[in-house]
Amino acid sequence: MQTRALCWLIASVVVVLCQPARADRGHGDPDRQVELGPRPFYLVDGMQPGSLKDKLQQCKAGPFHRTDFSIGHRGAALQFPEHTKESYEAGARMGAGIVECDVTFTKDGELVCRHSECDLHTTTNIVATPLNGQCSVPWSGPNQSPAPKCCTSDLTLSQYRTLRGKMDASDPTATTAEEYLGGTASWRTDLYTGRGTLMSLRESLALNERLGVKHTPELKGGDAARIAQVFGSQAHYAQKMIDELRAAGIRPRDVWMQSFDKRDVLYWVQSAPEYGRQAVYLDSVDPTASPPVPRQTLPELRELHQKGVRYFAPPMPALLDVDASGNVVPSAYAKDIKRVGFKIIAWTFERSDLRAGASKGGFYYAFDPQGKAIRTDGDMYKALDVLARDVGIEGIFSDWPATVTYYANCMGLK
Repeated sequence: MQTRALCWLIASVVVVLCQPARADRGHGDPDRQVELGPRPFYLVDGMQPGSLKDKLQQCKAGPFHRTDFSIGHRGAALQFPEHTKESYEAGARMGAGIVECDVTFTKDGELVCRHSECDLHTTTNIVATPLNGQCSVPWSGPNQSPAPKCCTSDLTLSQYRTLRGKMDASDPTATTAEEYLGGTASWRTDLYTGRGTLMSLRESLALNERLGVKHTPELKGGDAARIAQVFGSQAHYAQKMIDELRAAGIRPRDVWMQSFDKRDVLYWVQSAPEYGRQAVYLDSVDPTASPPVPRQTLPELRELHQKGVRYFAPPMPALLDVDASGNVVPSAYAKDIKRVGFKIIAWTFERSDLRAGASKGGFYYAFDPQGKAIRTDGDMYKALDVLARDVGIEGIFSDWPATVTYYANCMGLK
């Protein structure tokens, strides 16, 4: 019997030692496993024939692992309520190596994760709760003027925590508050709105650490008078985010702070260099706006780089173009940005309805207004391939990180 038991023990050890290594298992933690789901495979199968499709189809068997090239934009906002615990967890499970918290503030000076100081009426259930009465402009009925406006700065942190996140949408014609919470676009879904746990910045940092992902908090603009009232100045507001990172013990190499406000980025570079060296200036260039928001000139780019900014993040349509043969190519702007020496992060993938191709894709596919290159939703991989190979971006935000994780793993990107 002793011999039989010894043989069984030896056999068991051999089986364990001979199991293949799984980089995607996160040291046995099920929360760190990477699961892409069916969407990337569906998109690849729907691409137009070509060498890129052939290459991507060869990667269907995986293995798939987490990658910093894949950045969770508001978590996984294509189908989960943005900036919620559930959305962040979904983004990490789909292989995002970095997850974003857009940072705004409550009236008691706490930092919370929302895309805007004043979007609670479309991203939470606030108008259907007693807190509607505290909104800057409460919901009161159909087609009201002025429109509802509910701000994080209308609430304390404890009040904010009582709300439930939902998909960013509304129905202005609704006759009841519950109906006003509807309006979700047909290419999104309300399937995952049963829970929508709102988070503070502090809580999101702790969650990311537990999930093994890195951080890219974006300091959002807001009402200047309220910022001054709560923090004293814009600089103190920017410092508050540094204070939170330090208090949470976040390693500077694991965080990319962002802002569209150049003052914030330069403040971090100068006042908190350990974090500032990876601070990201978000470029708001938008030729489709009225009036258009122009690109940074070459002298402006050089000045920004000379002041210590190393990461530059334009929207993806500013980085791409379509040539006379219908091929996606880098834009002249992308070449200028690279020439100056910036590391580029692009935004945002999976934020358009591409079922009818780029001609109906809106802002993010404005580089291909006639749909010459991007004819199907799967052809979004053509744009991603040029951004990765020819523009040389460091990573890209995505509302559904699995699509980017699939590409990055297939192409051997870290």
